[in-house]
Amino acid sequence: MNERKDNSKLHALLHCVTPPTARQEKGILAFLRKKYGSCELEIVNDPSIKGGFVLYAGADVYDWSVKGRVQQLRRSLELGDTDASGIIPLLKEKIASFSLERNAEERGTVVSVGDGIATLTGLDNAEYGEIILFDSGVKGMVQDLRKNEVGCILFDAEGDVGQGSTAVRTGKTAGMPVGDAFLGRVVDALGTPIDGLGEISSTGYNPVETPAPGILDRSPVDKPLETGIIAIDSMFPIGRGQRELIIGDRQTGKTSIAVDTIINQKGKKVICVYVAIGQKASSVARIAETLRRAGSLGYTCIVAATASDSAPLQYIAPYAGCALAEYFMKNGNDVLIVYDDLSKHAVAYRALSLLLGRSPGREAYPGDVFYLHSRLLERSARLSAEKGGGSLTALPIVETQAGDVSAYIPTNIISITDGQIFLESNLFFSGQRPAVNVGLSVSRVGGAAQYAALRKAAGTLRIDLAQYREMEIFTQFSGDLDDATKSQLIYGQGLMRLLRQPVHTPMSLSDQVITLVAATDRAFSNVPLADVKTVQSELLAFFAEKHGDIVNEINNGKAMDDALRARISEAVREFFAK
Repeated sequence: MNERKDNSKLHALLHCVTPPTARQEKGILAFLRKKYGSCELEIVNDPSIKGGFVLYAGADVYDWSVKGRVQQLRRSLELGDTDASGIIPLLKEKIASFSLERNAEERGTVVSVGDGIATLTGLDNAEYGEIILFDSGVKGMVQDLRKNEVGCILFDAEGDVGQGSTAVRTGKTAGMPVGDAFLGRVVDALGTPIDGLGEISSTGYNPVETPAPGILDRSPVDKPLETGIIAIDSMFPIGRGQRELIIGDRQTGKTSIAVDTIINQKGKKVICVYVAIGQKASSVARIAETLRRAGSLGYTCIVAATASDSAPLQYIAPYAGCALAEYFMKNGNDVLIVYDDLSKHAVAYRALSLLLGRSPGREAYPGDVFYLHSRLLERSARLSAEKGGGSLTALPIVETQAGDVSAYIPTNIISITDGQIFLESNLFFSGQRPAVNVGLSVSRVGGAAQYAALRKAAGTLRIDLAQYREMEIFTQFSGDLDDATKSQLIYGQGLMRLLRQPVHTPMSLSDQVITLVAATDRAFSNVPLADVKTVQSELLAFFAEKHGDIVNEINNGKAMDDALRARISEAVREFFAK
């Protein structure tokens, strides 16, 4: 604390059980006048402190009471991750090395508490995002700074915090424990395991809020991150370090695309973090079981703030997941993080903001809701070689209402990300799954990272599908069609059927390339629609059995030259000639 800048007299309070002697009182006054200038001292008898004294000087509290010493000792005994055999030696070490802090601590008093929000006075120098420790052991984070009060969100049960409770500043920002041991585990937004598999030994502690990498710390996005979904990898490729939005109405397969992408990273040295925000606990358990059965949970960590968790935990969850992902990225790993979903995250932040008394704006969201997501998604990057060469690819998910992409939160996140995959309800309910809308979906970066063979095999696929959709709408009420139009419709219907893909069955690069070459050569034109998928499976099995050299060349990254395409086309004709 600096000396007082005005001419007002400081009124200090000395709480004690036994009044000080005249000499002690004179010494306390001399200390106060030296540090704070003009002051007066009031002595208050307070048996609750058990012994010693507590000196209140403005926002500073000098606690030399018995009660204060016990609280300091309790805070110093936060053991962290320690097995049962190591608790007794650690306790002895802590107690033996304990010494009372002689510095002043800034202490606040709770004025009101409710709905996960506590309002305090007395914390004049608290900083935004700082962790506050209440006398009951509950932790909170400062989210609102006013003239004489601070608003704090609570991470634990608010039943232990009541009006009149005290809290002290910690000088620390919120953080997330990190380490390789988090892989294969399900944790909450504070890093506490919730999968019943025991404690997790962390190797570090990353702040949940960190600046995004600067321009000079980044490298171009030129390496693909395959989803294993042919409709996406062929037309809307994703590069490592990109932010690709998955957007669509409720129950249109958004989470399935994200989970399939995680499953497809098996054996590709990509670490995955799945952040569940506002979902049912049963849904999170089902996703964890799906990943376990696919053999993908070993390289994945799930950070869950379920619908039953408080708004503060739902608010902090994506930042905590990003902090964990950044640990792996800065160690040189390629990381994929899924935020499922950011529309629920925005709703949780809106609830907190309204409870904190912030002014509502469009759709009742606060004015900084854009910054809420931009500072999160900007942390995705591909780092330069000097920074370790790791990457963080983000797949945020946003739920729309009746396909309205012009709503507040969807437009915000569309403007932040590098493209979007739009899932259309009509396509989904007609059986086209994944229900990717070719016209509204785009990837603004990933084309530079797409495998050359896949890019050349896809060719005019996107244009052909767009033309088919237009022609389908134009001719749906027409009864007399010419042969060219009929041929175009049959070709388009075959393409749409080939792009259907069951969930949790990602396709390899070679399977995608072979399928696209056969499709663009119109090899499926004479195959009945009902049999297209069966014939496709038989074709891929034929290549694996008879033309393994072609399959290996494609999977090893060979570019698509005229000779390779001719060999694929010849093998396709051989299959259909049987």
